Amino acid sequence: MWRTHPIHPNLKTHSIQCNRNASVPIPQELYEPGDLIIGGIASQVFFHHNPMHFRDQPSQMLIEEAIVDTKHYQHILALVFAVKEINHNPRILPNITLGFHLYDSYYSAHMTFKATLALLSSQHEHIPNYKCDVQNNLAAVIGGLGSQTSIHMATILKIYKTPQLSYGSVLSGGNDKPFSSWYKMVPNDNHQYKGIVQLLVRFKWIWVGLFVVDDDNGEMFLQSLIPLFSQNGICFAFINRIQKTNYIDGMIAIFLSKWDAFQSLMESKVNVLVVNGAPPSMEELSWHLHFVDLNAPIGKVWIVTAHWDFESKNYQREWDIQHFHGAISLTIHSNQPKGFRTFLQRVNPFWTKTDSFITEFWEQAFDCLLKESNGRKSDEPKPTCTAEEKLENLPGPLFEMSMTGHSYNIYNAVYAISHALHAILESSSKLRLEPWNLKAWQLNHFLRTISFNNSVGDAVCFDENGELIVGLDVTNWVTFPNNSFVRVKVGSLDPHAPPGKELKIQDENLVWHKWFAQVPPVSVCNDNCHPGYRKKKKEGEPFCCYDCVPCSHGKISDKKDMDDCIKCPEDQYPNKAQNECSSKSLSFLTYEEPLGIIVVSFILSFSLTTVFVLITFIKNHDTPIVKANNRSLTYILLISLLLCFLCSFLFIGHPGRVTCLLRQTSFSMVFSVALSSVLAKTITVVLAFMATKPGSRVRRWVGKRMANSIVLSCSFLQAALCTVWLISSPPFPYTDMKSLDDKMILECNEGSSMMFFCVLGYMGFLAIVTFTVAFFARKLPDSFNEAKFITFSMLVFCSVWVPFIPTYYSIKGKSMVAVEIFSILASSAGLLGCIFSPKCYMIVMRPELNDRHHLIPRKYQ
Repeated sequence: MWRTHPIHPNLKTHSIQCNRNASVPIPQELYEPGDLIIGGIASQVFFHHNPMHFRDQPSQMLIEEAIVDTKHYQHILALVFAVKEINHNPRILPNITLGFHLYDSYYSAHMTFKATLALLSSQHEHIPNYKCDVQNNLAAVIGGLGSQTSIHMATILKIYKTPQLSYGSVLSGGNDKPFSSWYKMVPNDNHQYKGIVQLLVRFKWIWVGLFVVDDDNGEMFLQSLIPLFSQNGICFAFINRIQKTNYIDGMIAIFLSKWDAFQSLMESKVNVLVVNGAPPSMEELSWHLHFVDLNAPIGKVWIVTAHWDFESKNYQREWDIQHFHGAISLTIHSNQPKGFRTFLQRVNPFWTKTDSFITEFWEQAFDCLLKESNGRKSDEPKPTCTAEEKLENLPGPLFEMSMTGHSYNIYNAVYAISHALHAILESSSKLRLEPWNLKAWQLNHFLRTISFNNSVGDAVCFDENGELIVGLDVTNWVTFPNNSFVRVKVGSLDPHAPPGKELKIQDENLVWHKWFAQVPPVSVCNDNCHPGYRKKKKEGEPFCCYDCVPCSHGKISDKKDMDDCIKCPEDQYPNKAQNECSSKSLSFLTYEEPLGIIVVSFILSFSLTTVFVLITFIKNHDTPIVKANNRSLTYILLISLLLCFLCSFLFIGHPGRVTCLLRQTSFSMVFSVALSSVLAKTITVVLAFMATKPGSRVRRWVGKRMANSIVLSCSFLQAALCTVWLISSPPFPYTDMKSLDDKMILECNEGSSMMFFCVLGYMGFLAIVTFTVAFFARKLPDSFNEAKFITFSMLVFCSVWVPFIPTYYSIKGKSMVAVEIFSILASSAGLLGCIFSPKCYMIVMRPELNDRHHLIPRKYQ
């Protein structure tokens, strides 16, 4: 009697008599019986064949040659090794034997569907939903290597909710439902895309080329990576799409059509090439690199994704791989289980009778023919395999003795299934659930919740999306002239680390291509903009291509490739190279500097001169010259001029609060007294001569009272203006940061410019009135007349203060202070010299003329 079992609880049970010859078996197969079976879909063989047409029958497809990815045979051996290791472990699934059943996908959709259906059917019978007398207790399926293979498998397996553990590339978003039966043993591709960007940013590679497989996986790669490029200031010089080809004629046609373009890409100034691909889609790239230049490999930094590996076909074993020397890849994390290398050393063509993978592998890996396959025709005679060949003698591109990342994923997948089976059987022990009554869909809950450490101590658990929580290794590939290579782990990528700390890499361990003179190499569209310059975008070019222009006045750039120059802080200024800020020095007129010494010398000279004149007049106070035109006004004028000279000291030294209050107000008050005295002397002269006329009423106005009234009233008005100024908006110390590039000017701010001009304007008004009165009195008799001298002194005053205003506001710093000091000194010296020098000359040099008879004309005597 034949026994049937439904595979899915919602499917009805039917009975059918199985016939072992009902269908053609799949050539590549590896089977070992057990209480529970772990299925597997490997990707080792693909066919070079002529393209099919719809008019042809499928059976008429002529296979020209089967090409074996010899390196992928390790994936099969990793599954076998893990199953055998578990069967010898009494702590996992005791009293239960695991078996395995593996088929090849042949990188073909219809062969993948056929192999998946075969796993769901009885052995050698492609009739799903039935189990014959041969037990086929399928627990889960491991596969496949590529995204398309995994999707094709999932199309069937998801119907039965059979757990599928993909050990290779899976399209992001392909099946991310949290409660599906699809589990990914690799991290989400978005993690490695971010890792690639972080790697480029770390080495400042902003001008890169992209090689992308021309399929859905490649499009997803571009859609994810290009926005990340833009966000991190990275541009791509070109995108070269790698065609997926399955037949040799198409490969050659594509190769010839793209030869010139590929040659120019390799010789471009792009030093970093990012490659997305997986076997066998990298075939075209290998063809091109082989024929670019065998004698002088062009140095590039190849950054490859986790699903690409250094591998060669049988016909490529002599091809030079020096182009890839120093390549960097984000590889799937791997470790080395104890005993795996020893297990590989025992593998030979006859290690098991059920392995139909090994024949094609052995012959192509060792380039020989096994005895039982000698009947096949070959273009070139090959030696007979001795079966004594050792896997460890094969070069790395053909086979590796250390467990690769994909093999390690398979190893962990077997252990994940085993731990889930162990958990479900332990939880169902009271029900006495037998292995052959176990349904595959029952494992899903346990697979999502398991968490354990494998034999080498790595944690194995899945997240809510069924993805293994694992990082990536940063691997540096070091190649040798004999076509061997070494994987050097130089860092890691932990997607679950805090932002900015995901990528860890030891730069000092990196090996670069010998073609590069500078390490690490640079890859930019143009030379960097050095400090002192900024970037200026080139029209019609990517943003990574730019010109370098100097920073504008007052700005700096202290780093390379700055988008814009920055202003220095207010207390600093750009240096000549405009690449750093220097501290500004304080600027104010000091006593120690040459200009200050000159100013002090003038102040002391004029002050001493004024004192000398005053002493001279005091000593000769009874002489006619001194007594003429009001002796008191003369003393007031001399004292006010002395104070004007001394007021200049307030403008020298560090400006303080008191000095700022006194600078302008004290000078304006004292100078107003001087001008009032001159005005009073002038009016006195005019009134004195008008009073000499008979019967003149002006006589009563001539005297000290009128002169003092003029001085007091005119000075009072200026005092009132100064008082209003000090109350409303007094001057204050101020630091001017902006007027001079390299200095901070310490000065006194006037507080109210309007009041400052009112004070100056009032002194100008007094000067104009005095000049007008003196001008009209200039022709009176000389002996008693000072009007001529006063007229000249007012001309000096006006010639000094009229150009003062525009000059004062056109310069800054100590020069502005010096201008005001010299204006004070010049105008005061003008009054002193024009009015008193003639009198001093007569008193000192011609005392005989200082007599009343000489000073008064005869008609007035």
